[in-house]
Amino acid sequence: MSNSAPEGKSSLPVGKLFILSGPSGSGKSTVIAQALADPSLPVRLAISATTRPPRPKEIDGQHYHFWTPEQFENGIRAGQFLEWADVYGHRYGTLKSEVEPFLQKGQSVLLEVDVQGGMQISKVHPEAVLVFIQTSSLEEYEKRLRSRRTDNEASMQKRLASARQELQTGAKHYQHHIVNDDLNQAVAKLKEIMHSHIGA
Repeated sequence: MSNSAPEGKSSLPVGKLFILSGPSGSGKSTVIAQALADPSLPVRLAISATTRPPRPKEIDGQHYHFWTPEQFENGIRAGQFLEWADVYGHRYGTLKSEVEPFLQKGQSVLLEVDVQGGMQISKVHPEAVLVFIQTSSLEEYEKRLRSRRTDNEASMQKRLASARQELQTGAKHYQHHIVNDDLNQAVAKLKEIMHSHIGA
């Protein structure tokens, strides 16, 4: 359950804020990495903080800010987060320092967060552009999740149940939807969405 976005609205930023969400296994990180590799797209990826341990090849400060539970709790108390959530036994959060200073300078920012976080942040930033990414079927999610070999069966079933809920929320509240069955098409669609809003 997401918690405590700050009260009130922030001042209207010059930069565009993009929020991208989707179930585990939808390929969010891959699509984002390829889209932002385009030098014509002036968008910064915000780095989330988490208490979960790094996976193989993940680098602190590049993929996530890997914090101890104590660091994270101190950050909550200090009001450092736009939103945070408990997810599968670990905490994840969006740091204000990864978003607000850049928007105020006119730089566009992309957040990769779950739908709970997306809903929380959109209350603070109602001008945010919400993008939901998914595959065409739950069977494809399950196939991708099992290929990771990072979850036991109980965790797998929790992720699949969460995916069903996220699909419902994404369909109802998100402005743009991308089906990632073809990576190149998904990347092109995300770039098209961001270009259209930055150029607006």
